[in-house]
Amino acid sequence: MADQDTAPAPGRSNLRVLWSFVQPHRWTLLVAFVITAIATGASLATPLATKWVLDALARSAPIGSTIWILVGLLALGAVLGFVRAVMLGRLAEQIVLDARSSMVRRLLQATVGELSRRSPGEVVTRVTSDTVLLREAAATTALEFFGAVIMIVGSLALMATLDWVLLLVTLLTIVVIAVLVLSLMRPLGVAQHRAQEALGRLGGALEGALRAIRTVKASRAETFERERILTEARESAAQRVRAVRIESATWSIAGAGFHAAILIILTVGAWRVSAGSLTVSGLVAFLLYAFWLVDPVTKVTQTASLLQQGLVAAARIREIDELPVERADGAGAPPPIPTAAEAGTVLSFRDVRARYGPGPRALNGVTVDIARRGHTAVVGPSGAGKTTMMSLMLRFLEPESGEVLLDGVPLSRYPLAEVRRRIVYVEQDTPLVPGTLRENLAYRHPEATDDELWAALRAVRMDDRARQLEQGLETPLSDTVVSGGERQRIALARALVREPEILLLDEATAQLDGLTETAIHDAIMRVSRTGAVVTIAHRLSTVVDADRIVVVERGTCRAMGTHDELLRSDDLYRDLVAALRIATITAAEAPVGATDAVTAVPQPAGGHR
Repeated sequence: MADQDTAPAPGRSNLRVLWSFVQPHRWTLLVAFVITAIATGASLATPLATKWVLDALARSAPIGSTIWILVGLLALGAVLGFVRAVMLGRLAEQIVLDARSSMVRRLLQATVGELSRRSPGEVVTRVTSDTVLLREAAATTALEFFGAVIMIVGSLALMATLDWVLLLVTLLTIVVIAVLVLSLMRPLGVAQHRAQEALGRLGGALEGALRAIRTVKASRAETFERERILTEARESAAQRVRAVRIESATWSIAGAGFHAAILIILTVGAWRVSAGSLTVSGLVAFLLYAFWLVDPVTKVTQTASLLQQGLVAAARIREIDELPVERADGAGAPPPIPTAAEAGTVLSFRDVRARYGPGPRALNGVTVDIARRGHTAVVGPSGAGKTTMMSLMLRFLEPESGEVLLDGVPLSRYPLAEVRRRIVYVEQDTPLVPGTLRENLAYRHPEATDDELWAALRAVRMDDRARQLEQGLETPLSDTVVSGGERQRIALARALVREPEILLLDEATAQLDGLTETAIHDAIMRVSRTGAVVTIAHRLSTVVDADRIVVVERGTCRAMGTHDELLRSDDLYRDLVAALRIATITAAEAPVGATDAVTAVPQPAGGHR
C-alpha cells in the first residue's frame, strides 16, 4: 500500500495504556523482577566459576568446592526459573482479563450511535486478539527485556575485569547492532499496525456475511463475499510477512554481528594470550560471556518486536476505552419532581432537533405530546425520523436542541436506568440474547415467576409452541429452534412480562402472521388502557385502531389526528394508508403461519427512519 510507511506509529500515550494495565500488579511484577535479577546473577557467575576450575586445574589444586558451586548455581537457576514462569503466567492472564473487562464495560456503556458505526466482528477482534498481544508486551516482554538488560550489563561489567581491549571490541559490536536494529523498529510497527487493522476488518466482514448467510446464498454471492473476506486476510498476511521479514532482518543482523564479534574476540584474544597479557582461562571466560551475550541481545531485539505489537494493540484498546459513554444524568439523585404538566401527557417533544453525525438532521423541530394512556401510531415514509423519535425517548440519542420531557421533566434530569425502567422497547430486528427461553423472557425482570412468564407467552400466543419444546422454558434458543416470527413473539412477550407504563414498538409486528397479529393487537389494546403505547405502524389495522396518529416527514411533524381526520386533511397520510392497505391485503393472502410480511414502507439498510 502506498501510504503504509506513513502510518502513525504508536507513541507515548500507548505506553501509558500498557502501564495502566500493569500498574495494578506492580508488586507482583517487582517480585518477578527480583527473581529475574537473582536468576540472572546466578547465571553470570557460571563463567567465572569455570575460570576458577581451569585455574585450579592449572595449579593442580582441588576443584570439588568449585564444582559444587556450579551445581548449586544451576539448581538455583532452575528453581527460580520455575517460580518466575508461574508468576508470569498468572500475571499475563490477569492483564488479559483486566483489559477485556475494561473494554467490555466500556462497550456496554458506550452510546448506541458510536457502537452502530463499528462492525461487531471488528470489535470482537479487539477484545480477543489485541488483548493477547497486550499480554505479551505488558508482562512477558517487560521481564524478558529486564533479564536481558541485566545479563548484558552484568556480562560487560565482568568482561571489564577480564580484559578491557576485548571489552571495547564487544561494545563496538553492540553499538553497531543497536543502531541497525532501532532503524527497523518504525517500519516494523507500521507493518504490525496494518496487519491488526486488516484482521479487524476481516472479522467484521466475516461476521456480516455469516449473519446474512441466507441472503448471501440466495443471491449467489458466495464468491463475492469470499473474495471480500479473503482480501482482508491476504492484506493481513502480507503485512505479517512484511513484519516477519523485518524481524528476521533484525535477528540476522544481531546474530551475524555477534558471530563476527566472536571471531574478532578469538583472534585478538589469542594474540593477547601469546603476548602474555591474558591467561587462557581468562580468554575462555571472556568467550563464554561473549557467547552468553548473544542470547540476551537476541531477546532484546525480539522483545522490541513484541513491544511494537503490544503498542499497536494498546492503541486499538485505547480507542475502545475512549468511546463516549451514555450520560447518566441524575444518577444517585432523588427522582425529579414532575412539573405542572397536563395530567394526560406522559412524554413530550418540545422543538426537538437531532442528528446522528455530521450529515443532515434526522429531526427538525418536532413538537408533539404522547398521551399517558392510549395508543399513538407514528407513520411516515422512509427516513422521516420515526425511529429517531424512539431513540430520543430512550436516550440512545441526545437532542441537538430542544427537550424531550417525561412527566413534564427533561429526560436528562432522570437517572438513565429510571428512564429505561419506565419505558419498555421492542426493536424492529428483535434479537434474542444468548441463553434459554426463560433467560430471554426474564431479561428485564430476572425475578419474574414462571406464572408471569407463561402469561406473557399466552399474550402473544406462544405458550403452546413453548410447551412443545423439549426443555420448555429451559430450552436454549437459536435460529434453528425458533423461526423469525417466533423470535418476534418472544421479544414481545419479554416486554409484557410486567405491565409496562410506556411501551415502544418499532415495527414490532413486521414478521407476524394474521392470527398472532390479532393477539398482539389485543395486547396493545390492554396495555393502552392503563399506559402509553407508541408504535411505528406498518399495517393498516395498527393505524386505524390508534387513538392518535402522528405523521412525520423529513424530520418534522407534518400532521396529527385520528385516522378519519387525517384521511380528510392530509394527502401524504392518504398515500401511506393506500400503501398500508395493499400491504395488509398481501399479508392476509399469505398462508397462515408465514413469518414474513410485506412492509408498507421498505426501510433501506442503515440510516435512520
